[in-house]
Amino acid sequence: MTDLGTRPEPPLLTAARRAAPALLGYAAVRALGLVVLAVWSAARGARAHTLLSARWDSLWYSRVAAGGYGYEVRLPNGDVHRDLAFFPLLPWLERLGAALTPLSYADAGLLVSALASLAAAWGIFAVADRLYGRRVGVCAAVLWAVLPVGVVQSMAYSESLFTALAAWALYATITGRWVTAGALASLAGLTRPGGAAVVAAVWAGALCSYARERRARVRDEGGRAPAGAGRSGASARRAVGVLLAPLGAAGYVLWVGRRTGRGPLGYLDVQAGWRNGFDGGYAFARFVAARFTSLPSAAAGVGLVVGVVLVLWLYVVCVRQRQPLPLLVYAGVVLALALCASSYFGSKPRLLMPAFPLLLPLARPAARMRPARAAAVLGSIAVAGAVYGAFWLNGSGPP
Repeated sequence: MTDLGTRPEPPLLTAARRAAPALLGYAAVRALGLVVLAVWSAARGARAHTLLSARWDSLWYSRVAAGGYGYEVRLPNGDVHRDLAFFPLLPWLERLGAALTPLSYADAGLLVSALASLAAAWGIFAVADRLYGRRVGVCAAVLWAVLPVGVVQSMAYSESLFTALAAWALYATITGRWVTAGALASLAGLTRPGGAAVVAAVWAGALCSYARERRARVRDEGGRAPAGAGRSGASARRAVGVLLAPLGAAGYVLWVGRRTGRGPLGYLDVQAGWRNGFDGGYAFARFVAARFTSLPSAAAGVGLVVGVVLVLWLYVVCVRQRQPLPLLVYAGVVLALALCASSYFGSKPRLLMPAFPLLLPLARPAARMRPARAAAVLGSIAVAGAVYGAFWLNGSGPP
């Protein structure tokens, strides 16, 4: 008879116990941000709930959830904003949430973002824990929460959902779970254009895995060791993951092309209507340079330059610390898409937010601090981030 007292707990429960400090720390930071936002908004006669669920992209997502695609706005300058620019996974989940609960589409979006942000924090922890240990994982999750634009993680936006899918796809990649990695990459491709970064990371990981297997096969053949059946099975799973990864993004882009009658170029036309494109960073460089044409705006220009240099420096540190290739590829593509796009420049901080591997060089020294000092440092940053997030949303806010 089995001794119930010695029965091993399920792997998921074990993993949840290990991640608990990271999830609690993350939740505490986000709760602080929401409290500050509520107080700040009330003082200005605004509603925090409206800021989080019914402005900018949130409105577009909930409109797609309610009535499907087909809405567009024609601006006086001739631009056409079409809802086809917004990938479908978040609206699908909003529709599902509204169908299963009494929530509106907008509130279902907030619920999805809340759950997805916790899943993202857990995924970030899992990746960092796998590479550097539990304390680094906890610090990485909390650092992601305290980002200056971290309030977006609590909005009915797609950043939290995308980051959750990306983080777990990367974890599956570095642990060799290829079918899972491909499926998550496909879902990420249904969430944001940045899904291309996840696909590239999975492909890079698969290429490295194949190269390792090939070297091992040559070594085994040199030693006259027979090839194992398990190796062929692993190769098949890797191939399935590689094939699955791009299906989400490719499927949506091809569907948009068919709907617009423009084939593969249809989605690019939709993005052009929003003045979004990829110009190698030329438009962004001109925008930054324009800040230095007058003294009042020069401080903003300096801040932009410092921010870009810091992000690029963090990426260089990631390379020098020899992060796994899938993480480097993912972060590099996210950086390229954010910094080299001609989109609205105020959105670049939130477009960079999913690039969580850039936080690992900061999480490692934070993990070496004494717990009290680390808590004080991260707590101070959390307060500053909460205040900035409240100011940001009550001012212009994310586009």
